[in-house]
Parts: sequence; structure tokens; C-alpha cells
Amino acid sequence: MEDRFIYGLNPEKLGAVSSYLCDPNTAPAEFLLVKSQYLAETGRAVSRGALFFQIRQAFLPGEVTAEEANRIGYETAMRWTKGKYQFFVCTHTDKAHIHNHIYFNATAFDRSRKFHNFIGSSFALRRLSDRVCIEHELSVIQNPRQHSKGRFLHYGQWIGKKPPSAKQRVRLAVLAALEKKPTDFADFLRLMEESGFAVKQGRGGVISFLAPGQEKPTRLRASTLGAGFDPEDIKAVIAGERPLPELPEEPTVPPRRVNLIIDIQERMAQGKGPAYERWAKVYNLKQMAAALQYLQEHHLTDYAALTASTEAAVDHFHKLSDELRTTEEALSKTSELMAATVDYAKTRPAFDGYKAARYSKKYLAQHEVELATYRAAKDTMNTILNGAKLPKIEALKKSRRELAGQKKELYAEYRDAQRQMREAVAIKANIDHLLGITDERENKAQER
Repeated sequence: MEDRFIYGLNPEKLGAVSSYLCDPNTAPAEFLLVKSQYLAETGRAVSRGALFFQIRQAFLPGEVTAEEANRIGYETAMRWTKGKYQFFVCTHTDKAHIHNHIYFNATAFDRSRKFHNFIGSSFALRRLSDRVCIEHELSVIQNPRQHSKGRFLHYGQWIGKKPPSAKQRVRLAVLAALEKKPTDFADFLRLMEESGFAVKQGRGGVISFLAPGQEKPTRLRASTLGAGFDPEDIKAVIAGERPLPELPEEPTVPPRRVNLIIDIQERMAQGKGPAYERWAKVYNLKQMAAALQYLQEHHLTDYAALTASTEAAVDHFHKLSDELRTTEEALSKTSELMAATVDYAKTRPAFDGYKAARYSKKYLAQHEVELATYRAAKDTMNTILNGAKLPKIEALKKSRRELAGQKKELYAEYRDAQRQMREAVAIKANIDHLLGITDERENKAQER
């Protein structure tokens, strides 16, 4: 812990510092004091789990000063910890991108709890950091790219030129090795190893290269690296029978056109105009940030896309509502038919006896309840079946199980669709207010 804090407070890197419920210079002792008090008051060991947590928050070069970045980091930490944990914020200026190191105690200051990392905490923290930055009219990473295993790229990879992929690094190393004029294929492999690549030889003579820091090796073949990078092609180059293979360019992401998101950011930065004033009377800045964040996360690039997405969410919700209603009606009828069938089977002997007694009044008086149940069950079955053949009880049981399972799945989907519809309708209403768009027609969701 002390080593981490010393790094954060390094005067050669430090541009600004702030703290909450502690002194950064004595934070290790203060953090441990709270932990010892927690142990004394609760009897629970604090040795398990993390002693503290660290948050890193970076900003676009030239967009903020060290003091501004520190204030944003302090606000992020306060909203993340809800003021219940000690923390301090170190703002570093040793890189082109000013960035914060936020350290907070894993034990609450009032010794009431400990902070436990939860599934999805990194995503929740990123959303909070983006929200704070948007509220302060700062840029955020739109559509963060991910590694193949689902992890987000490190923020340093967003600064400057994107590093070449593992395949491109292998191609470059192959070309560099071939330019050194190896005598044969074995000499070529030796040159690849000298350049830092591990050579893997598999079954059937398959050759693969493992780049430094790479988890999965890259095969030396045209289908992986492109034309001219098969082992036979490499051998032909070594023998002087063909030229060096051409290096394919890495695919680049085309620049996105100016769209609704950029328009919102410009209006937020200006803070002028009647549309902005009308918005400010109804919604605060945090709601504006929430609307912008929603558009970014759902890749809605213009107003038409937002409208289509909202209408699709409303239509999907009402479609599920109809399906759920139909399923519930079918389940209710099936359950009612099963109950009527059971009652019919139980009381049928009483009716047969009544019939055998030639509808005797004495028999009727003795079995009045059973006969009334029989008639009610028969009427219910006739109404539900409407002339159709009565299914077997096992078929009814199977149908009821299937309908009950379908209802459960539909209800979960229905609740999620309802939440998405409400969010989409609310966001579109916010955007309409922001852009000064009015619509005299009632919202489609309200009509239903």
C-alpha cells in the first residue's frame, strides 16, 4: 500500500492532489487505523480482501488543466464511494494525457461495512466517469473497442496511433528476416527467434509464431497473414524465385460523420439558445448527460435512428404484451379445463348412479353436491372445448407446464422490454426538448 501511495504522490509526476477524510501524506496509517477500529468493533478480520482500491482516470491531451482534472477526479470518487470511504486523488502530468490516480480505503470510515468489488464494477465505474466528464463538457471515448476476450483496451492505447496487431507484427518481422537474406528456411526461423518471436512447430509441419505479449500464436500461412506468407512462398523468396510479399494495410475505422451526438455536445458547450433554455427549465445537466450517454452506448448516430429505435422499443413492448396476454389466457383455460376434467371424473359415478336410479328425488337429495359439481364441470368443459375432443389428462399437464414456462420467460422479457421502452421514450422526449422539437400527436406508448 505504501509503495502505491508513494508512486501516486511522486512530486516529479504530481500536478495536483486532494483528499477526503484523510491526509495523503499519512494515508497508509489512517487507512490502517480505520481497519483496526473495524476489527475491534465488529470482530471481523480485515486481512482478507483488498486493503484499498485504485481508480485511474485519463483525459484527452490539452483538454483540462491539472487542477480541473483533480476536481473531476474528486467528484468521481465522491460519487463512487458516496462519501463513506476515505480517499485521495493524485493528478499526474508526466504524460501527454493528464490522468488521475484515485485511492480509496476498502473499509468505510464509520466502520459499518467494507467495499466489495462486484461483477460489472468496471463497467459501472466507466459509466460514472463518462457521466461526470460529460457534465463538465469534456470528451469521452465513444464505442470503446475491446480485446477478443471482451476486455476493454487500456486507455493508453487510445492515445496516439493504435499499435499494430499481432498479425501485422508477424508480417513485419517476416519481411525484416527475409531482407537479411537467410540461407535457407531454418536460417529464416533462426532470424525470427532472434527478433523476439517464439517459433512453434505443430503436427504436419505447421509453423506458428508467438509475438511478445501475445497469448495465441499466429500461423505462417496465406489464409492467416495474406498472400505471399505461406511457408512455400517464404522458401521461394529465400531461393530467389519470387519477390518479397507485399505488406497488407491494417483496416482502419472510417471517420464518422457529424451526427446528433456531436450536435448535443456543441449545444452543451455553448449553453445558449432558446432550445437550451427550455431544456434547462425542465431537466438539469445530469439528465442531459444521461441522454448523451444513452445515444453513445446504443450507437444512435442521428435523429432518424433515435426515432426508429424508440418506435421499435415501443412496438416490441406491445408485441410482448399481446403475447403474454395470449399465453396467460391459454394457461388459464388449460388450468380451468384440467380442474373441470378432474371434477368431472370424480363426480361421474354419482351421475351414473343418479341415472341408474331413474333420476330419483331421494338419490338427488343424497348426492346433490356431487351432481351440482358434475353439471358445472360438464358445462365448463363444453364451453372451453367448443365441440373439440377432450385431450388426455397427461397432454393437459404437459401443455400447462409448457405454457407456465413460456409465461415465465415472456414475463422476464416483458419486464426488460418495458424498462427499455420507458427509457427510450424518456430519452427521446429529452432530446426533443433539447432540440426544440415539438409533436402535437400523443406518444405511441401513451395511446396504448
